[in-house]
Amino acid sequence: MSMVDLIMPKLGESIMEATILKWHKKPGDKVAMDETVLDIATDKVDSEVPSTAEGTISEILFKENDVVPVGAVIARINTNENVSENNVSQQNASAQQHEEAEVMEEVPYQPEEKKSMSNGASGIRFYSPLVLNIAASEGISMNELENIEGTGQDGRVSKKDIMSYLEKRKNAPQSKREQAPQTEQVQSQPAVHEVPQTTSKQEYSPTVYSGNVEIIEMDRMRRMIAKHMIDSQNASAHVTSFTECDVTNLVLWREKIKKDFEKREGEKMTFTPLFVEAVVKCIKKYPIINSSVDGDNIVIKKDINIGMATAMPTGNLIVPVIKNADQLNLTGLAKQVNGLANAARNNKLKPDDTAGGTFTLTNVGTFGSLMGTPIINQPQVAILAVGAIKKRPVVIESEQGDSIAIRHMMYLSLSYDHRIIDGALGSTFLNAVAKELENFDGKRGF
Repeated sequence: MSMVDLIMPKLGESIMEATILKWHKKPGDKVAMDETVLDIATDKVDSEVPSTAEGTISEILFKENDVVPVGAVIARINTNENVSENNVSQQNASAQQHEEAEVMEEVPYQPEEKKSMSNGASGIRFYSPLVLNIAASEGISMNELENIEGTGQDGRVSKKDIMSYLEKRKNAPQSKREQAPQTEQVQSQPAVHEVPQTTSKQEYSPTVYSGNVEIIEMDRMRRMIAKHMIDSQNASAHVTSFTECDVTNLVLWREKIKKDFEKREGEKMTFTPLFVEAVVKCIKKYPIINSSVDGDNIVIKKDINIGMATAMPTGNLIVPVIKNADQLNLTGLAKQVNGLANAARNNKLKPDDTAGGTFTLTNVGTFGSLMGTPIINQPQVAILAVGAIKKRPVVIESEQGDSIAIRHMMYLSLSYDHRIIDGALGSTFLNAVAKELENFDGKRGF
């Protein structure tokens, strides 16, 4: 009997775990090579996990909605074609399932070995910003946090671990209060952590709504978006600068070439690759815009990876990334933009498609907005919003004098992290992008 382990795949840099959304197979089902076995989700994108072998599903080790670390075995596939041996393996699998079920139930609460590994040598335990934010908002002290068992890599405390701890604490308030005088006698305020939690729950979980209302629960992606937005505002000192630019030359050029371009390349020429091209040129002039903050260090990224905010059919937003945008010509940018946008709308993005962004562009004008104040996509330090292109009468200055003409005008807004980007640099970069678009060569090819 030959068994092949199906493991949780690596889903891009910095992603250490994923949530199982749905199993498409159950024990005893046959599976072909590369056939989808389950759907998973990270904080960036949903994805399918294909089978790495042909055979029969012998065991499924995690349930739907379980959070599983990258590299963990999530299922086992029996690749032996002998029928009798398959029957034996199924019997063994069913006999083991009762034992495994108990083990699986205990897995999130048995990290002792990993915990000792992470704390043993250095005595320092790593906590992600998400875990620290939850701990702060729920009034969990560092002493409490250090006693929470972690199921993440090297015994780290994951979001699931801390939420499970909060649920236990909520369901057993009496035992916690009885223990408080013993464990925190030396502290002058032993009950300081209990009161904020109760107040917080009452504020965000009202049970009575006045008037005629409809209550809709956020889907998983909307909850993640909401959290990312709040985290970004808490992390960065947001400032937004505005300017307008005359994009008449760019608009007329696109109208002139779009049919020939689509005929030759099989792709549509939208405005997005033109905006990306201008942004890339200006990032090369002001490279600190293409950076991130790490404590007291500024990390300037040599790769220019442009994220483009894309609306999905559900109304949610996702940011696929054009990798090495500075190495692509306009045709290459157009193909990347169209490919990523179509994949996003059809829920076909791969985890790597949303990883590694260094600067983000969002087109708020797609739905008619003239301008916007975008929120920085962490850990980046700037995001550019382009508004709707509108015809307006504008004063044109020339050597022959001033005149009024109908021009295609557009507002640009740049939100940036004021910790490292001052108003002078933010405005200079923004105006450089505007000038790049205004000076677009209407006679260029594609």
